[in-house]
Amino acid sequence: MFTPPLALASLSGEADAEWARAGTDYAGAAVLGGIAIDAGSRTAARELVERDRTEFLPDDPIAFIDRQLAALEDAPIQPAFNVRSATPDPIPDAAQVCRDRDAFLEINAHCRQDELCAVGCGETLLRDRERLCDYVRRAADTGATVGVKVRAEISAVDLPALAAALETAGADYVHVDAMDTESVVRDIADATDLFILANNGVRDDATVREYVEYGADAVSVGRPSDNPVVLERVREAVERRLGAEACP
Repeated sequence: MFTPPLALASLSGEADAEWARAGTDYAGAAVLGGIAIDAGSRTAARELVERDRTEFLPDDPIAFIDRQLAALEDAPIQPAFNVRSATPDPIPDAAQVCRDRDAFLEINAHCRQDELCAVGCGETLLRDRERLCDYVRRAADTGATVGVKVRAEISAVDLPALAAALETAGADYVHVDAMDTESVVRDIADATDLFILANNGVRDDATVREYVEYGADAVSVGRPSDNPVVLERVREAVERRLGAEACP
């Protein structure tokens, strides 16, 4: 899906085109966002800002996605955009922009802030398989490349079974925040043919090796994504463990 198989993971209110461009010497992909794209998720995002979190809150979030992706047209990196929505209606609009800009759409079923969960987005979607699969189907129907960002260690959520359902709905990849259960990557790899992007604690050769041994096709770096020392170390580990080319 991208070369090298190292991605920069989205950081709310921080992961924009400038951030992505700064990582082009190290990463093959960059997931911009997350961004709230419907009324409910935007209300939650404003509440997060009130307690000093950073959030992208442009007047027109779909136009913002388009502008940010346009700014990366000449950058040697595969862009993706992580989106939050409490309703399915704006998902196709975001997906069409990503499709037209040769970017991936990443549906956020990951964020755990109370404000986001209260309106029905973020990790709430993990417990609502039918609704999450509907989001994926609507996005995939546009012809976009579709991924889902998920989180391990959520009670009553069978993540491998969910991943299999997402694959059936039309997802191309799953971006897995493994939390402290790295072996969940192996379980998902056994259950699906999805491209698996593994996240959480990716800092060095040891962490990359562990995810690769469990079956990850690529890894992503979150908080240190603006740290060249960490990125260089992870890039070297990725080339050592996965080679220069991404898995098909």
